[in-house]
Amino acid sequence: MTGPDPHDPVCTDRVDQPVSQSLAAGIAGLRIATASGYFRTGAGPEALAALDSVATALGATRQIKIPEAARARAAAYVITTSEGAALHLHRLRTRARDFDPDVRDRLIAGAMVPAAWVVQAQKFRRWYRDAVLRLFEEVDAILAPATPCVAPPIGQKTLVVNGQEMPLRPNIGIYTQPISFIGLPVVAVPVPQPDGMPIAVQIITAPWREDVAFRIAYDLETRGVVRAPQPPE
Repeated sequence: MTGPDPHDPVCTDRVDQPVSQSLAAGIAGLRIATASGYFRTGAGPEALAALDSVATALGATRQIKIPEAARARAAAYVITTSEGAALHLHRLRTRARDFDPDVRDRLIAGAMVPAAWVVQAQKFRRWYRDAVLRLFEEVDAILAPATPCVAPPIGQKTLVVNGQEMPLRPNIGIYTQPISFIGLPVVAVPVPQPDGMPIAVQIITAPWREDVAFRIAYDLETRGVVRAPQPPE
């Protein structure tokens, strides 16, 4: 899944750079910080505990603020919902019953987003990308929650963020959208929980520095700080 795709006209032609050789290089010398502000606001106790446990294991004491992350999340939502609606517009018109009702409603709402909003969101994305990339002049990796809570049970429709009950599907990604919005590499590491419900921490790095994210994840895994829950036998 690495390297250029000749069938994708917008894919970079950057040469594939495997990272497996650097996995065991350790984390000595890496500058690792924890995202503050938006990425701690609204996070539940399990998400904050997972983040703090990973930061402590890595000796990451510095906190860094990703600028305008809340606005980035809003802009990302505008772009993704409108693009998703455009992709499925014909099917929405001809085969609407094929969609899950919640998905269908979100796609229909996306089809009605004003074009002016999408243009403004695209303009903001360029500014935001440049602002975030400047942070990687100071640090090599940033830690952040992957979700505001543990994985919800099947059928759950809402979650609580900042004391407000909100629809689950549009808001479970409030901490990932400001990152995927500008294409930053991320490794999400699963942090064990007493009740066994999954929760993860994002290891975010600069573009083309997947090797750093994997080195950190490998270090955490080999020390038992993170591990995926095992299915019952």
